[in-house]
Amino acid sequence: MAAAPPPPSCCLVALPPHAKDGLVVFGKNSARPRDEVQEVVYFPAADHEPESKVECTYISVDQVPKTHAIVISRPAWLWGAEMGANDQG
Repeated sequence: MAAAPPPPSCCLVALPPHAKDGLVVFGKNSARPRDEVQEVVYFPAADHEPESKVECTYISVDQVPKTHAIVISRPAWLWGAEMGANDQG
């Protein structure tokens, strides 16, 4: 029987006690094209004006009053993210 091909992307997580100092380690192998630029971007927490909009890749949506700080990984051309974490854990 032939081995199954590997998935196009995969994730890993190491939880305590298997990660040093009680940390959680997360990793993701993206299935994006190899020549596509990936950015790691930090956005600080922010308060937003009432009725303001967020310009996404293809649409505009209503903005929430307050956003948390985030670190995300995304293709450079994309408004959103493939993965990330906020300041709430």
